[in-house]
Amino acid sequence: MFEHIEAFPGDPILSLNEDFQQDPRTNKVNLSIGIYFDDEGRLPVMKAVAEAEAALLSDMGPRPYLPMSGMAAYRQAVQALVFGEDCAARAEGRVATLQTLGGSGALRVGADFLKRYFPKAEMWISDPSWENHRVVFERAGFKVNTYPYYDPATGGLKFDAMLAAIEAIPQGDIVLLHACCHNPTGVDLNQDQWRQVIGVLKARKLLPFVDMAYQGFGSGLDDDAFAVRELARQNVPCLVANSFSKNFSLYGERCGGLSVVCQSADEASRVLGQLTGAVRANYSNPPTHGARVVARVLTTPALRANWEQELAAMCQRITRMRQAIHDHLREHVSGEKLSRYITQRGMFTYTGLSADQVDRLKNEHGVYVLRSGRMCVAGLNERNVGVVANAIGQVLKA
Repeated sequence: MFEHIEAFPGDPILSLNEDFQQDPRTNKVNLSIGIYFDDEGRLPVMKAVAEAEAALLSDMGPRPYLPMSGMAAYRQAVQALVFGEDCAARAEGRVATLQTLGGSGALRVGADFLKRYFPKAEMWISDPSWENHRVVFERAGFKVNTYPYYDPATGGLKFDAMLAAIEAIPQGDIVLLHACCHNPTGVDLNQDQWRQVIGVLKARKLLPFVDMAYQGFGSGLDDDAFAVRELARQNVPCLVANSFSKNFSLYGERCGGLSVVCQSADEASRVLGQLTGAVRANYSNPPTHGARVVARVLTTPALRANWEQELAAMCQRITRMRQAIHDHLREHVSGEKLSRYITQRGMFTYTGLSADQVDRLKNEHGVYVLRSGRMCVAGLNERNVGVVANAIGQVLKA
């Protein structure tokens, strides 16, 4: 019956992480998977999260199914964090928000919704983009195209080419944008560039779909949401997927949200109804525990303040590691190949290493980086940053 089914090639990131787990070397370093580790190389449990969880566990009570749209308190907290407390679209009831299974679940539910109601539209993603973006939208039935983004010659942004390409996208198509901490390159737009892109999106009547998986890991919770909030401020219809995996260190709880900014409250009500239909067809309704934890932290002032402090400290540690790898690499590289480590931001940096050089890093030095050259800076710490820099230097000399 199943003889015709070919082998699944695997996800390049998760497969490399499995290779790392099986590597017997004690000095190995995992800079492949997008997870934040603390300076001890451990996955942190945030104190605010632990406190909220302890309070919830002391009075669990029954656990009925959640509504298809998710927990109401969680959804309101998502809206406030993503769009800001003073967002006019929120106040006017024009934002439809859904609890989802992480950011990936938000992308998939959004893709299913869009394919049903915009069947002729095509999807446009940055070149490069997170590998799963293409997978999600192609599996939903979209033709996926790319627009210019990363400039390998400078380690920066091809902004003029990006803007020109978006200006040529057919009306009604969907444009996927990274709100901050671009995955995989770490190269972001500044606020003026965002305003120019949004102007083109409006003029061309394109539909933005913003992926915001790293809010708080770039320049802060508010600055990282600039693109999303500017779209809402300019009344541009859009979709926004957000995730709490990284900024709450709740990877396994799969906490995310999907929001759609609409033109009226009635429109938002109808959109929310159809989004819940997409949820019903996929997984019926979301889980309870992680949503309760996130909602409690975001709606309890003391916990919220503690969480923001912890998140800021995590962001600062990444910045220190960027500076550390930059300083250690000075004797091996120069120019933009060096400066990119501190000009790019967020959890990821495009190192500029070739696939062959990445293979040598893994095989000869036990340093795991994606074959695209993407490094997860959050995997660096004071003990391994010198080892990694030396390994990169050895590979570059060969």
